[in-house]
Amino acid sequence: MIGSLAGILMESAFTEILIDVNGVGYLVFIPLSTFDKLPRVGEKAGVLVYTHVKEDDIQLYGFATAQEKQLFKMLLSVSGIGPKTALNVLSTMTVPSFCTAILNADLKAINQISGIGKKTAELLVLELKTKVKDVSPESSFTKSSASDAVSKAGEDAVRALVQLGLKHDTASRTVHDLLTGKDQKECTSENLIRLALRSINK
Repeated sequence: MIGSLAGILMESAFTEILIDVNGVGYLVFIPLSTFDKLPRVGEKAGVLVYTHVKEDDIQLYGFATAQEKQLFKMLLSVSGIGPKTALNVLSTMTVPSFCTAILNADLKAINQISGIGKKTAELLVLELKTKVKDVSPESSFTKSSASDAVSKAGEDAVRALVQLGLKHDTASRTVHDLLTGKDQKECTSENLIRLALRSINK
């Protein structure tokens, strides 16, 4: 069972990479969260790997962090959730944001993930609510630190920053830092975007 791979990144796409390990090319499926952390093609790269074995196929799934891999495996433990949907989760939300959505039973946020309908979202909350804190003790946007309106403004700001070309993790971390200690009136999406760009471009 392959647990990790380290070698030269030969090809890189949003959903998969080809990594050369001592002359052998491994095709590895990845989420966007991992793509954001990859080096340039031709450089050394390493990913943690989950080996998915089926009757007629073996597929490799790669992750930049142990937290991503842990959540991926946890998602696969839920009935009806396959590797494709689990990757969609990691491509749509950060690990802390998804775990917060589960803890707060935020079905609207979970429903935005491709491949997850209302019933599946409810099942995820039911099965993972007591488990996700083991994956992510912290959370990006919790109800205890921000109201629903502020939380939405934060998520909107992150999406806008990603569209402007920022990596998702950088945008999420910057907006989260800005929300900490800010007055609720200051936490509009427009203001968060402006402050985030100013902070990043220092």
